[in-house]
Amino acid sequence: MSAPLLPAPSQPLPPAPPRPEPPRANPPANLPRPPGPRSATRAQRLGLIFGVLAALVFALWFFSGILTPFVLAVCVAYFLDPLAARLARIGVPRWLGAGLLVAGLMAFALICLLLLYPLLISQIGVLLARLPVYVTTIGARVQEALAALEKAMEPMVLDPRLTDLAVSQVGSILVWLGTSATRLIGGGYALFNVFTFAVVTPVVAFYLLRDWPRLIGRLETWLPRRNAAVLRQLAHDTDRVLSAWLRGQLICCGLLAVYYALVLSAVGLELGLLVGLLAGIFTFIPYVGSLTGMATAILLAIGQFGSLRGVAMVAGVFLIGQIVEGYIIYPRLLGDRVELHAVWVIFALFAGGVAFGFLGVLLAVPIAAAIGVLARYWLRRYLESPLYLDPPRTGG
Repeated sequence: MSAPLLPAPSQPLPPAPPRPEPPRANPPANLPRPPGPRSATRAQRLGLIFGVLAALVFALWFFSGILTPFVLAVCVAYFLDPLAARLARIGVPRWLGAGLLVAGLMAFALICLLLLYPLLISQIGVLLARLPVYVTTIGARVQEALAALEKAMEPMVLDPRLTDLAVSQVGSILVWLGTSATRLIGGGYALFNVFTFAVVTPVVAFYLLRDWPRLIGRLETWLPRRNAAVLRQLAHDTDRVLSAWLRGQLICCGLLAVYYALVLSAVGLELGLLVGLLAGIFTFIPYVGSLTGMATAILLAIGQFGSLRGVAMVAGVFLIGQIVEGYIIYPRLLGDRVELHAVWVIFALFAGGVAFGFLGVLLAVPIAAAIGVLARYWLRRYLESPLYLDPPRTGG
């Protein structure tokens, strides 16, 4: 028998020659290796915060002369963003909705300008023509009031020089109001500013409104990861307070401007349209705008009517407007959503106006809202901290 055939043992294959590795570029010896992950120090966090604030303040100071139309465009985009979002939800492209909204707002502003500007110019002409009569009539009424006061206060006698000073000051106030209004409405600088805003602001507002969600998303990605949730919540609270105040205040100013202009003109005040519009517009300064408008209207009523009945009608118009504003408009439009105290708003508006002019007025309320939200956040932190909860020591 032949032995069974077995497979011949396989011969080991010679090892494959090693593949040559690509040459690696040796890093220069003077470059340190990248550090591993580490936490930011407290000094770095404070440096980031104060660096950003310093950069913003420097930008406002350095570019304050050209920032006004851009800040106004931001305000327009912020105001119209909810409407653009609603249009996007029903299928309207964002770019088309932004264009329609900005074009509609500009068309409304243009119509108001074309209709109101000639009327305002005519009102200024009436003021300048009637100003001497107003000054004479008001001076006579002031002299009569001072004479009655002097008679009632006997044996004390008012100095005649004080009477003449009061009469001259009233006349100076009216002359200053007339010339200021003329320069404000008819001046070439104002017309240039209106032209600049009409060209620059709509274009910038369109692009901001079109890209608003993308811009907000990009800003959120830049937030420090450690504090991103807290910063988002603070931004949300600021947006809630600011949007409630801004939209409610604009609607309130518009309604009161229409009311004062129509009713003051209806009671026969010659400058009722001008005074009513200005009183309604300046209502965004709590109490100051309405009180200034009422005082100006009463002075003009004294100069025009010269009787207690006409002055009482004008004063009644403003009293009714204040009642409607305080008990109907504000509770229904704003309610308890606005957490900006009137004194804080007045201070912010005047401080912003003194620091940066009209640009500061535009930025005053947003900055005041942000500071208010931060102050309430830190107050909550303080009330939850050992600095507040630490019990008093007892015993020796």
